[in-house]
Amino acid sequence: MFYFLLLLSPGEVSTQNIKPLDTVKHVSDGDPVTLSCSYSDSNAYNPQWYRQYPSSGPEFLLFAYEKNQNNDPILSRITAEVIKAKDQSHVNLTISSAAVSDSALYYCAMEPTVTGNPATLYKKHHI
Repeated sequence: MFYFLLLLSPGEVSTQNIKPLDTVKHVSDGDPVTLSCSYSDSNAYNPQWYRQYPSSGPEFLLFAYEKNQNNDPILSRITAEVIKAKDQSHVNLTISSAAVSDSALYYCAMEPTVTGNPATLYKKHHI
């Protein structure tokens, strides 16, 4: 069974430019897959990954420098790493055994990213 993973980047984040190496990945069920983004700031300290399912807001997955401490068996298959180079660095997200439930948009970011507005909106009624 084949399905696809989409990899998108928010583009310009602050003064750092981060972009995906591929925009679409086709993967067979159970195979490993690595999503990669490149960025030019070798001093970046906080690369992170987000995932977004259709009709949902983005959800934070993990920072690239931390081990995934989540006990969720789905997230336990996900790891991240940073490969630093002088001119161009990369941040990778690897899913060790891809499943159909992994089909989503994946975002790489260099800074915390707003994922929604928790404020409640009220409509004023004029009397």
